[in-house]
Amino acid sequence: MKKVAIIGTVGVPAKYGGFETLVENLIGECCSEDVDYTVFCSGKAYPTRLKAYKNARLEYVPLHANGMQSIPYDIWSLIRTVGRGYDVVLILGVSGCLFLPLYRLLFRKRIVVNIDGLEHRRDKWGKWARKFLRLSERIAVKFADVVIADNKVIRDYVTETYRKPSVLIAYGGDHAVIPVDLSRQREILASFGVGAKAYACTICRIEPENNCHLILEAFSKTNIPLVFIGNWNLSAYGRELKAVYGKFCNIHIVDPVYDREQLFVLRKQCLFYIHGHSAGGTNPSLVEAMSCGAPILAFDVGYNRETTGHKACYWSTPEELAALAAESREDTSGSMERLANECYTWRKVVGQYEAIY
Repeated sequence: MKKVAIIGTVGVPAKYGGFETLVENLIGECCSEDVDYTVFCSGKAYPTRLKAYKNARLEYVPLHANGMQSIPYDIWSLIRTVGRGYDVVLILGVSGCLFLPLYRLLFRKRIVVNIDGLEHRRDKWGKWARKFLRLSERIAVKFADVVIADNKVIRDYVTETYRKPSVLIAYGGDHAVIPVDLSRQREILASFGVGAKAYACTICRIEPENNCHLILEAFSKTNIPLVFIGNWNLSAYGRELKAVYGKFCNIHIVDPVYDREQLFVLRKQCLFYIHGHSAGGTNPSLVEAMSCGAPILAFDVGYNRETTGHKACYWSTPEELAALAAESREDTSGSMERLANECYTWRKVVGQYEAIY
């Protein structure tokens, strides 16, 4: 029996992002009986503190897991693992990894770090935040027993930058696939004002690095309906885009959708799914869309090409996206779904993680 502590997420039940969904599945139905998990959670995010969830014990740290508090949050979580009999500590992200040189003196067992999507290269962080994240990444790679990269581009970066091997483990997307009968699918599509295979779909956080402005500009020049789901009111960027492009009759600006049936149907029945992410490694939202059998039009960066096996359609400008949307093309949904079933299932991902413990 391996005792594994998971550090660095908001916690479970998952309510935030990719790492939380990863943990939700690591401790879920694919979890081996030979692994005993403890997940450290943010007490600020969970007013009701469950003691256990699925196949894991839960412990709480009274800090926020994101923003500036992510650093003391991760360090506090690490300190609480000392002397507790854990065989492995799995750290998701590098925020608290400045502490690893000292932690190594206190914890002599296995340290596994998923370094996430090269955070120090992301434009959303300021100069000093990027410097800090780069330093944290360097320390994480140096002091970890195993480094996990979620995309071949990141694995190659670790090899070239640090001369250290890393293990390639992506994300699962099959949790997004659920049974929905055809009559219910038609009802859901009607509620969004679209018909089957007659619209484009995009689901993402409304941030510049996800190229939301480019997608909207492209569809403002077409007659193809676009269902664009995101957190529009969270930033000035989102509010401005909503005000400008919400006036176009073919563009449906939709606030966040959490209903799994609705999300599955919108992905499954779209003419194509547009993925605008320019950073972050293997994006869970792209893997989910592939698992649902959506044809993919992806922003042309190495991360997205690797995730889609170079078999999607790619664009870099609004003009290129508008042209791709307008032209008739070979349906790539089958190849995307086959690739997802081969590479991006949670059973495979969980097995890969458990193999390195």
